Amino acid sequence: MDNAIRLLVDKISGDIIFSNNPGKTIKKWRNVFQVSQKELSEKLGVSPSVISDYESDRRKSPGIAFIRRLIEALVTIDAERGYLTLSKYRDLLYGFNLDVILDMLEYEKPVSYHEFVEIINGTPVNRFERNVNGHTIINSLDAILKLNSYDFYKLYGFTSERAMIFTKVSSGRSPLVAVRVAAFKPALIVLHGLKPEEVDDIAIKISEVERIPLIVSKTPIDEIIRNLRRFV
Repeated sequence: MDNAIRLLVDKISGDIIFSNNPGKTIKKWRNVFQVSQKELSEKLGVSPSVISDYESDRRKSPGIAFIRRLIEALVTIDAERGYLTLSKYRDLLYGFNLDVILDMLEYEKPVSYHEFVEIINGTPVNRFERNVNGHTIINSLDAILKLNSYDFYKLYGFTSERAMIFTKVSSGRSPLVAVRVAAFKPALIVLHGLKPEEVDDIAIKISEVERIPLIVSKTPIDEIIRNLRRFV
């Protein structure tokens, strides 16, 4: 997995270095690897308070050398666990360029449910609310035709706590059925191009059974992408 490791290290390095909030981005990646502050600090040979101070911005952003050491520590811990994280995202790291994906982004910090609804000018269809840590915008017609069950999990990027925005939907039933049978569940689902009264009753029922917030939006998809990227 040497090449996958290199790709992962490069991706995380750029994500932290060019972040407007490096501390929160460090915390995000530590959580992606499911590593505690104590475990990471022990691997780096520093006190847990050092990691905590960086993540909470009580300490000046670390230099590039420390960031690389921190990432290498995360990867080393993952290797000791049998590459649980790296194996999960190996296909994503090597590139997942199916044209079903219109946009895909990991957020530096969680976006609240109400903020997300406002950004996309959406209308809730059910009563559930959850924050999101990223989004994937999908051409649902192409997804139905081109994706198999193995491909579907790649749409989740580095976290399943994300919004799945399905475009080109007629009623919303097919995307919700796909989510229902999938192993991973998104934090939130958006059906693009529909009004609340146009959503299929079965789709609404599935969202309620899975307890997944369901939103509709008729805002142009290019505008949604611009607004999300500007906000996060």
